[in-house]
Amino acid sequence: MGTRGSALALAQTGIIADALRRAGENVEIVKVSTPGDRSHAPIAEIGVGVFTSALREALLAKQVDVAIHSYKDLPTAPEPGIVLAAVPQREDPRDALIARDGLTLGELPPGSTVGTGAARRMAQLRALGLGLEIVPIRGNIDTRLRKVTDGELDAVVLARAGLARLGRAGEITETLDPIQMLPAPAQGALAVESRVDDVDIEHLLRSTVDDEATRAAVTAERAMLAALEGGCSAPVGALAEVVEDLDADGSVLERISLRGVAAAGLDGESVELIRASALADKGEAERLGRDLAAELLDLGAGALSGPGRN
Repeated sequence: MGTRGSALALAQTGIIADALRRAGENVEIVKVSTPGDRSHAPIAEIGVGVFTSALREALLAKQVDVAIHSYKDLPTAPEPGIVLAAVPQREDPRDALIARDGLTLGELPPGSTVGTGAARRMAQLRALGLGLEIVPIRGNIDTRLRKVTDGELDAVVLARAGLARLGRAGEITETLDPIQMLPAPAQGALAVESRVDDVDIEHLLRSTVDDEATRAAVTAERAMLAALEGGCSAPVGALAEVVEDLDADGSVLERISLRGVAAAGLDGESVELIRASALADKGEAERLGRDLAAELLDLGAGALSGPGRN
């Protein structure tokens, strides 16, 4: 199994490795160094694809049989020769605030510095109108949290899932409601890839670690992102959930509820957020994402500005 060498990547890969070992499989974890790990340039300049390309190259070269990614880091376009074999059960997809003195977002005084590497988070934080100073940062979770404990920043915003997987959820001072901040498409989900011609491994992964509801939800989110033609660097947020509904006969059936947001005006102090939501049958996840993207575009999302990580 190929993975990046960061603490978070290893923890995520360990989840899948443990599940396969419980199923009786022998697993070896192989660390793969990526250009993104070796670069200190801002994410907006290098793009998140640099974190996944080296893993995919190792997979295609048969140096590893399986590649584990944070799903939100994957480009939306499919990679020839590679199949998404499994999408495991998702961790909590919401964003989390880690602030000095245990403060929540609403308790931070105007002028407080809040660090994030994501254009999506920057836009939604500014749109709240709290008078916060948003500071672009990058680095691993330890590096970002240290900026708060050392007093360099008043707070940082990170994905709750990463903190939970590293056993650091106790440091969160507020988990942000999606009404305030919609997460990145596929945030909290993992993507487990294998080679198209390796049918046995694909079937093993799908039968062992794939979660149908998670796969459906993130399919809708990423279809929305792809249809907006923004790729992984667009300031776009999305969250889908599988919900129970009643049909015309009163029978219970599962549907997918999808909410989306696109931000414009990132270069100025004034930020416009364009929001939309939709509902569809569970088997129509991809169409739901495309339809919601079309609605966002009709509402003006074509005026998106500024590159940056989700």
